[in-house]
Amino acid sequence: MADLPARVLFGAAYYLEYEPAYGPGEPPAERLKTDLDLMADARFTVIRVGESVWSTWEPENGRFELDWLRPVLDGAHERGISVILGTPTYAVPPWLARLHPEIAGEDATGRRLGWGARQEADFTHPAFRFHAERVIRKILARYAAHPAVIGFQVDNEPGLHLLHNHGVFQRFVDHLRDRYGDVETLNREWGLVYWSHRLSTWADLWTPDGNVQPQYDLAWRRFQADQVTEFIGWQADLVREYARPGQFVTTCISYTRQGVQDDRLAARLDVAAGNPYYDMQDGLALPDPTPDGHEQKWKTTGVWAMYRTADWMFASKQAPFLVTETNASSIGFAWDNRPAFDGQWRQAAWAHVARGARMIEYWQWQTLRFGAETYWGGVLPHSGVPGRAYAELARLGAEFDKAGPLVAGLEPDADVALVYSTPSKWLMQKHPPLATPGGDPDPAAYHRIVDPFYRGAFEAGRQVRIVHDGQLRDLTPEEAVRRHAVLLAPALYLAEDATIDWLAAYAHAGGHLVLGPRTAYADHEARARHEPAPARLVAAAGVRYDEFSNLTGALPLRGGGPLDLPPGASATRWADGLTVLDADVLATYDHPHFGRWPAITTRRHGAGRVTYVGTVPDRATARALAQWLAPVPASGWPDLPASVTATTGTSPDGRRVHVVHNWSWEPVRVQPPAPLTDALDGTPVAGLELGPWDVRVLTS
Repeated sequence: MADLPARVLFGAAYYLEYEPAYGPGEPPAERLKTDLDLMADARFTVIRVGESVWSTWEPENGRFELDWLRPVLDGAHERGISVILGTPTYAVPPWLARLHPEIAGEDATGRRLGWGARQEADFTHPAFRFHAERVIRKILARYAAHPAVIGFQVDNEPGLHLLHNHGVFQRFVDHLRDRYGDVETLNREWGLVYWSHRLSTWADLWTPDGNVQPQYDLAWRRFQADQVTEFIGWQADLVREYARPGQFVTTCISYTRQGVQDDRLAARLDVAAGNPYYDMQDGLALPDPTPDGHEQKWKTTGVWAMYRTADWMFASKQAPFLVTETNASSIGFAWDNRPAFDGQWRQAAWAHVARGARMIEYWQWQTLRFGAETYWGGVLPHSGVPGRAYAELARLGAEFDKAGPLVAGLEPDADVALVYSTPSKWLMQKHPPLATPGGDPDPAAYHRIVDPFYRGAFEAGRQVRIVHDGQLRDLTPEEAVRRHAVLLAPALYLAEDATIDWLAAYAHAGGHLVLGPRTAYADHEARARHEPAPARLVAAAGVRYDEFSNLTGALPLRGGGPLDLPPGASATRWADGLTVLDADVLATYDHPHFGRWPAITTRRHGAGRVTYVGTVPDRATARALAQWLAPVPASGWPDLPASVTATTGTSPDGRRVHVVHNWSWEPVRVQPPAPLTDALDGTPVAGLELGPWDVRVLTS
């Protein structure tokens, strides 16, 4: 972790350059003073600047205007506000597009992206790299040493497009040649005898546009993500030539971008950072009205999904993270205006801090009066006059000021760990195992299998740690057991032999391994394995299958043994035809055909256990499963009202922190599990009163 302040950073993106005549007759210098004074009054400690305006930094080829930012940095420093300085490479100036039309990105072979948005360029092109490096070096040489600057954001939300440019494709061919050596090896590994796709020379490789071969698709997506990682790493290395000791380098990740593999990308950075956007108002209500299977995109719906995004950000480096952008007000478009209810700003910010956020930074300070994001609300409205959002955030800033180092860099608790596989997600986007209600391929299939396991744990009051499949072997199985007593692994479709063997060893060492649909079915090349499923895990799980079926409707489940299923518990979307070899049956399908197979089984394996869930559980089943897997929640808060959550973690100084929310209009009273103290005013807490949309921060 870089040398971040010993408190939660709190602030917003700030673009004075967007407002040359901010108020009637008010010159920029006066507006800057007004803005910074308002920020200081709201206890802001950080702003982000400069990443969106290459054409302001360099209005014409080779003519640089660098002085305009100096008053912002000086004014921030005078008020004790730190600055994150951005590199502007995601928004290419028109003169560069005009002088070098060859840098236009292609989203299909020969089909150029239209200009007028952002990230339209082929960031791998030498002409782009020349100009990008030049402007980066000019900005860094001028401002990296400024005392206000604590860190740098390179680019912005990378990975928007998969680039099909000729040069990118040729590098892809070179990459395959380097990896496989010769075309005969590629023919064999990809099974290109199928449909007469055998290559006689590397020049035979077709472009990806019409491809339907899974092995090609997987290699193409991996290569595209590697291009993004290389680009961000290239910029990070440039910045480090100028950075002072203690300054950090990051980029803000939009986690659903198609060109991002966040764990590999974050490895090139000092700290992971992301942009969690979420629906406010009833989108944060508990009990959660969001229907099962609702597709979560760049903006999530539901408290559980907001928590999942926070845990995903922590997973990038298995460490505390920065929130570089999040809702200051309505986030959407002109037709989607839902600013928060009173209290919801505090709730969302404290939820992110409870899951490891070391910075909460809003997009943005001032709502834009022009451009595509005119209705992406800022801390201040279009008028520039502080309103309800500013008042709510000023209250939050005062709370972070009082909390101090207690909550900066919390290590969040976890009752269960969930394995996340970005390559499996990529493959299921193009070759999904599930269909939409209309019968079409469902590109959200990966999350429709994985999310119910997360949501069930969340709704059972259990906390989740997400672990990327590529991070599993960073620990020995024995170390993993000590950290994670339960490991959920649904939809881990692509898995190397060594990863599968690690999972079995984890259970043998004492962990509780939970397998789900499609796990271990294919190898690292997306080839279906030539052995009974779940591959290499049949003996450990005590079940096997060779038949599976999509489900067109929910099937009732009957519980048995230690798994207490509530009335109405159901299987959805999928059923593996499990044959029991040596396992106990926990649930069966109540159906004349599917009833021949168990839905959920379990078996002792060494010092641990392997449970197999052969279907996608509905909410009731997923909750019951989480309660069985982790009978006593790590939070210590059992049997909370349906609108209340308790999120817990450990402060860097070893103190336990409890963040308790009421996600509803109705006041509630809950009983703490032990004597606690209010972290913000120091008073003892015996019974806890929570008002509408309230949150309390407690310590023991």
